[in-house]
Amino acid sequence: MLIRRAAALSSTAISYHLRRLSTAALLQEVDTPPEFAYLDGFPKPDPKYDETIYAIPRAISGKNIAAKERKAGRVPSIVFEAEDGQHGGNKRLISVQTNQIKKLVNHMGRSFFLARLFDLEVRPEIDSGEIVEKVRVLPRKLHLHAGTDAVLNVTFIRAPSSAWLKVDVPLVFRGDDVSPGLKKGSSLNIIKRTVKYLCPADIIPPFIDVDLSELDVGQKIVAGNLNVHPALKLLRPKDEAVVKIMGARVSDQRKSK
Repeated sequence: MLIRRAAALSSTAISYHLRRLSTAALLQEVDTPPEFAYLDGFPKPDPKYDETIYAIPRAISGKNIAAKERKAGRVPSIVFEAEDGQHGGNKRLISVQTNQIKKLVNHMGRSFFLARLFDLEVRPEIDSGEIVEKVRVLPRKLHLHAGTDAVLNVTFIRAPSSAWLKVDVPLVFRGDDVSPGLKKGSSLNIIKRTVKYLCPADIIPPFIDVDLSELDVGQKIVAGNLNVHPALKLLRPKDEAVVKIMGARVSDQRKSK
């Protein structure tokens, strides 16, 4: 009797532990973010723009502080947590070097800069060997002076591997030299220069190729037709046009006769 009871208890205990292990394994599987990688045939970030952005902490904000920072050759900046992919939660006030940000924006272009991941190092002083914090970030907003294009401020958002980030990915149009519609004298109407996607942080595309080589008069390419990594989630209507071949105007047709 005691033996049977002990066996039953042992069986119950084993079943309990198996359930616990199964539950733990399931939770671990759910909590572990999937790994993403760039796929062949899709654009990858250009290594020549792999650059660490150097920053120093900033204790307070305000117009006067911002003006002093810019006068000292620095850009007042903020690093946000990636709470919902776009708007941050906790933030760190920093200042980055004006010359470094200006060089990157000039070399890459504004929209390409805002779709590029960077390592950011916060140091007590720019020339210091001590690193207070090192984090991967995505530039979220860039404010330029309307008249001079001087960099006024820049906002970053943290980009750990587990993050999903909303990104306005630039479009690069190719094949216009062989497009049937353009060869007939029609005009190219570029409707969108960027398209917003929700992207895993590890595979943010530097741009999206838009192939115009088979586009004829009156035809268009919509957001849902763009060729992107299958993990990316389009945040615009699929039928939203990004580019269209426009027919020649009646006046132009008369002139050509």
